[in-house]
Formats: sequence, C-alpha cells, structure tokens
Amino acid sequence: MTNALAEETMLDPKKTLKEFFGFDNFKGNQEEVVKSILRGEDCFVIMPTGAGKSLCYQLPALMMPGTAIVISPLIALMKNQVDNIRGFSANNATAHFLNSSLSKSDLNKVVEDMLAENTKLLYVAPETLKKDETLELLSQIKISFVAVDEAHCISEWGHDFRPEYRRIRQMVKTLGDVPIMALTATATPKVQIDIQKNLGMLDSTVYKSSFNRPNLYYEVRAKGRKDQVHKDIVGYIKNRSSKSGIIYCLSRKKVEEIAEMLAMNGIKAMPYHAGLDAKTRAKTQDAFLMEDCDVIVATIAFGMGIDKPDVRFVIHYDVPKSLEGYYQETGRGGRDGIQGDCLLFYNPNDIEKLEKFMKDKPVAEQEIGGLLIAETAAFAESSQCRRKLLLHYFGEAFDEKNCHDMCDNCAHPKPKQDVTNEIILALESLQSLKGEFGMTHIVNFVVGKKIDSIKDYQHDKLPKFACGKDRDKVFWKSVYRLALISGYLNKNIEKYGLLSLSEAGEAYLKNPVKHEMAVDVEFENVSEDDFESFRMESICDEELFAHLKDLRKKVAKEKALPPYVIFQDPSLEDMATKYPVTLDELANINGVGRNKATKFGQAFIDYIAKFVKDNQIERPQDIVLKGNAEKSAKKVNIILNIDKKVDLMEIAKQLGIEFNALVEELEQIINTGTKLNLRYFLNQFLDEELQEEVKDYFRNTEEDDLDAAMKHFGGEYTLEELQLLRIQFLSDMGN
Repeated sequence: MTNALAEETMLDPKKTLKEFFGFDNFKGNQEEVVKSILRGEDCFVIMPTGAGKSLCYQLPALMMPGTAIVISPLIALMKNQVDNIRGFSANNATAHFLNSSLSKSDLNKVVEDMLAENTKLLYVAPETLKKDETLELLSQIKISFVAVDEAHCISEWGHDFRPEYRRIRQMVKTLGDVPIMALTATATPKVQIDIQKNLGMLDSTVYKSSFNRPNLYYEVRAKGRKDQVHKDIVGYIKNRSSKSGIIYCLSRKKVEEIAEMLAMNGIKAMPYHAGLDAKTRAKTQDAFLMEDCDVIVATIAFGMGIDKPDVRFVIHYDVPKSLEGYYQETGRGGRDGIQGDCLLFYNPNDIEKLEKFMKDKPVAEQEIGGLLIAETAAFAESSQCRRKLLLHYFGEAFDEKNCHDMCDNCAHPKPKQDVTNEIILALESLQSLKGEFGMTHIVNFVVGKKIDSIKDYQHDKLPKFACGKDRDKVFWKSVYRLALISGYLNKNIEKYGLLSLSEAGEAYLKNPVKHEMAVDVEFENVSEDDFESFRMESICDEELFAHLKDLRKKVAKEKALPPYVIFQDPSLEDMATKYPVTLDELANINGVGRNKATKFGQAFIDYIAKFVKDNQIERPQDIVLKGNAEKSAKKVNIILNIDKKVDLMEIAKQLGIEFNALVEELEQIINTGTKLNLRYFLNQFLDEELQEEVKDYFRNTEEDDLDAAMKHFGGEYTLEELQLLRIQFLSDMGN
C-alpha cells in the first residue's frame, strides 16, 4: 500500500478495512485499537480467541509507513498468518516471517523485500529477534510499531510461560522509540499487570473485550477407565460425522495412542506434537485446514493462530494445567459463530500427576503452578454455571441466566438446597481466623481436622473450630467457591490464592440474602492401574456365558482340541458382556485377536447374534472399539527377538524384566492369536521326546491348570518349563 493511500485512509480505517479485507464493519474494540496505534500510542489488547485480534495489528501495519514487527511464539502461527495476509494482498512481499525454518534463498528474499520497503508485516520469534543479525537488519528499516502476540507468554502466571518473552522489552528498545501493542486471548488481572510491567507499558490504554463465547457449550465428564473413555470419544466423534475437532492431551505418548485408536475406528485423525519433525507437523496442519483430516490429536502446541473457523468440538482428554490454557484451547472451537462443543474429561488422579510434575521446580514456581491447577480442579468439580466460573476467573461478572443452557450444569442442573445459613457460618469462620488462609486450611478448620497447620496456628482452640463437622469437605468447598464468585471473599493472587473476607462479605453478614446451591461433584479417583486391569466381570450375562462354554466344548470336539485352546474363560466372559456379532468385534475381545477370531470365531458370533435377537437384548455398547493387539513396543520387541531366535534369558535382560514377567508377556502375546516358535530355546534343555510327552498331556486334558500338570509329572519339569511348553502348545494348536 502506498504512503499516499495510507494518508488518505489514516482518518478512516473503515476504508482500508473494506478495500483490503472486504469487511464493512469492525468487531468489538477493533476500530478503537487500530486508531490508538495509528496515533502512536501503546495499547494492550485483551480479546477472546475468534474475536479478531490479528486484524488489530494487521490493518494499521498496512496503513502506516514502515514495517510492523509481530513477535509470535510459533512457526505454525507465523506461517498461517502470513498465508492469510498474502491471500488478501496482490503482492507476497507484503508479509514475511523470519525464523529457523527458512532456507538461505528464502532468507535472502525476506531481506531483499524488507530493504526495498515492500514488507508491511514481519513475523518473528523472540529467539530469532535476539540474534545480532536480526537486530542489525531491523536497524536498517523504518519500523512502524511492534506487536507482541500471545503476550500471556510473558507472564509466569500465564499458562504458556516462555522465558524468552521476558526479554522482549530490552530487545524492542534497541529498535528505537516505537509504539508497542500487546495482544492476548487470556489474561486474568494478575497476568495483565505482569505483562504491562514487563513491557514497560503501565500507562498504555487497555482494550478488554468480554470473554464470553456464547456459542460454546461447556461440559465436564468423569474420566473413568481407559476403555470406557476411548469408547465415549469414538461415539462422541461419530455423532459429529465429518465435523472438524481437536483433542488435547498432555503427553506425546498419549497423543499417539489416541490418534491411532481413532484411526483404527474409522475416524480420519492425525497426531500433532513437538516430537514430530517440522515437515510432518506442517503436513498435518495443512491436512486439517484442507479437510483431509477431521480430527487432530495434539499437545497444546497445536492451534495457536490456526485460523480454522469451523472447529465444531474441542475435547480435553487430560485436565489442562490452567484455566487460561483451557479457555484458549476451547476458544479454537466455533470461531464462525456456530455452536462449538467443549468436552473435558476429569479425573482427580490427573491433578495429582500435574502436582507431582512440579515437585522438582523452584518453590515459587510450584506455588504458582499449584494455584493454577487448583483453579482448574475447582472449575471441573463445580456444580455452578461453568460460564460464570470461567468469566469470574478472568475478572468479568456474569449472570448465569444469560448462559441459556450452554453448559452442562445449566442444561442439566443438579438439585439445589438453601445454603444461606451455611454461607453465613463459612464467612464467620473465616473472619474468626483473622487473616488470609488457603481453601484447604479453612475447610479443615470448619470440619474440625486437627492437622499440623491448624494446631500450629492454635485454630483448634477457637470457638468456631469444627462448627461445620456435620458436613463433609466437598460441601464446604462448594460453599466457599459460591462465596468467592458472589464477591464475598478476596483472593490474594500475590500470596498464591489466600482467601480473606471482602467488604461485600462483611456487608453480607450484616444483611444476608438467600442463596441456593448444588453441591459440587466428587469425582472418582481412577489410577492408571485401574485403567489397565479393568474387566467388566460384574455385568457378564451368566446365561450366555454358560451357552458359550457348551459351544466351546462342541467346537473343541470337532477340532480335536482341549476347550481352553479355543477360547479361555476370561474371553468367554468378555463375549457374554459385550455381545460381539462380527469378526471385527470379536477380534477386540479380551484374549482373542484377529487370528483366533478368524480361526474359531464364526460359530461364536453366529450364536451370539441369534441370542441377542431371540432375547431382544440391547447391546450395551454402540461402539465396539478396534484396537491393535500388538501395539505395545515391548511386545513387538519380544516377537522380533523370538523371530531372530534370541535366547529368552537375553530378551528378559534387554527389557530389564524378570524371566517370569517375560513368560507372562509371552502368554498375553499368544492369547491374542500371534504365533510364536520357542522350540529353539526349548531344545537347549529338553529333547523332543520330552516335549512331545508334555504336549500330549496338554492335548488330552480338559484342565488348563499348571498345578495339576506339575502334580501329574511329579516334579520332572520345572514350572517355567511347563509354562513355556504350554505356550508352545497353545501357539501350535490355537493360533
């Protein structure tokens, strides 16, 4: 854009808005922000995701002489923004990015366009900005202003703190006296002040838009055992067929696992995390934008600045580290104004894991992180309007009547009870402590727990101690959270969230009004061990189980094999629980696998299908998950080593496990239908005649009992020898 055009439109940004972007009107505070930076003022822009933050710096950059420097945290974000601007511009030189992904020729082109004054927007990472060669280049051009995007990265209280961002102010100073614009989609009052202090812009104009995203539906579900959560996710996505969505996980391993599980169940899903090379990440991002992929499973690295308006759902498989992170990640849904669904799976065990991850960090960082995690837990456990809680966190008042049933707690409210007297008691109890204390301490005081911290302060001597002992901790936490969002309590962020009575709380005690409340949800704490070991024994259809045992005996007789070689009892129990009626479904039954399903399964699925129809059974699952029986890296390693005829003792040593643990792994492998040849190992200490003797025993007994075998052979073989021979027998006969 020429300087003449800039001068012509300086007083009327709407003209440039229409001419360049094709929009007739600004949204929210956009016009005020643009005019502020055009006047050379520093400004701080707090806008929710999808409200149009990018335009706030793109438009004035096009109108002003010189180049605007946009400091941005992610290469993916830069590329997306540059592609977007170039889509509107007739000249690709209008926008460039400068980062480590550029080839030498690309870098030369950027420098050439900037020195020729053809570039209006230059996106740069803080790591690149601090380099001497970058500062030398920028010293040769006119800079219109500096925009710091994703400015929450500056604050240690933000959800994505990056130390490099703390040095931005000193780097900007070397560029001269230019206006600064800081932009973020998530800033609590504490984060806001932290950003302004660090950038030296305490006197800047603050433009804060409402954080309410009325088209987003917030829901929290209990995160139970892994197989059930996976089934929930598959069903949830299949009910939104061909819709775009993002699933966030905290670890790369979990990202890979969920993406694989979805792909195996017919969902076009791809993983995205920092462990993938840049080319793969770019390809994945493009596939999502071009709708060749419906679902991205990602760590929080994905989504920042991804301008995809039609993301219809955002799922958090793991609890986020902060409400800022949760808000920004959910904000990537429904940017087109149409409903977006935000589903969070919550398990207190995840909170405990997050807290453990911080144990080696400095004490101050642990306390900050602990408070952020506690806020997230409070949001998940609350029975109050989720929108009200979220907006209160960002310093914004909200009447839950305006939620319009766009959160699970408003759409499906839990029964409420009058808690006016309890709020009075809660406030009086806190008042009696004469100071600021954490939620845990206050609740322990009210219920009468004589823990060390209570005794250290001698709070157990106060008259109000144990005044609420007739109610549990969950109830009193609910009451204090209600008092907090009602304004009756102050939370001292500087002191890591300590609570005290506010002026409004003192006024309430003098003139109380009625309050009703639903008690917060107490979620079951499910451990990883529970995830892995769960088997639905309690809901097995005993009648079907008995019929399947008869059928197994019949099939075994036809095949001239012991019944346990066909399918073992745990597999029949799982069939009598899940009612598989296709070979695909049967292959996913505990201890079956693809090979066994194909070899023995047809008679079983035919029988189960008839049983379901005759008894008008509504199968308990609409989705039968398909899984990869050999997806474990350990199992793959074992199979490959056995194929290479590596000594079993050596395999156990390589894996760092005991020999009996290796034998258990071998049993699991053959139970999924995989064939193993252990003869190279068995032949070292048992001649073929002895091996055949044991095989004959297993062939002719109907008891799958190693103790009985030990007794039969009178100690002639060790337990490990019999286990290995039994594994080889089952592999030969059943797989």
